[in-house]
Amino acid sequence: MQIKLLAIGKTDNKELKSLIDSYIKRLKHYVKFEMIILPDIKNVKHLSQTEQKKREGSLINSMVNPSDVLVLLDERGKQYDSKDFSLVLQKRMNSGIKNLIFVIGGPYGFDKAVYARANQELSLSKMTFSHQMIRLFFVEQLYRGFTILRNEPYHHQ
Repeated sequence: MQIKLLAIGKTDNKELKSLIDSYIKRLKHYVKFEMIILPDIKNVKHLSQTEQKKREGSLINSMVNPSDVLVLLDERGKQYDSKDFSLVLQKRMNSGIKNLIFVIGGPYGFDKAVYARANQELSLSKMTFSHQMIRLFFVEQLYRGFTILRNEPYHHQ
């Protein structure tokens, strides 16, 4: 199985980028992982929120194949603790899927076409974080999940 993280717009904070890259490097010991940065939508000042979400949605859906499992990182999604999230990963790996794709949407969330295509919605917290911080939190939790599955000492109960 390969895991991909799709995110809109680049991370401009060097310290955050360094931390994200560190966890991505660690993840490669457990799973094929790729973070794909989708370009920011141009001229958003002249677009409504709905139109911006629609354009981002088209970009997201163009990156997803019919056989891929698509999980949206969304504030209204289901929340898990780290141990339960590791079990979700294990279940997905056992199911034989090729690509598990997680998506961080734009500032206004996802277009209804992306929600319609999604297999699951996952929330990392009830709190709101910047899209750049979510990247770090997600790759850390993904790494944590794999260390839990391998009974490695990173996670403490």
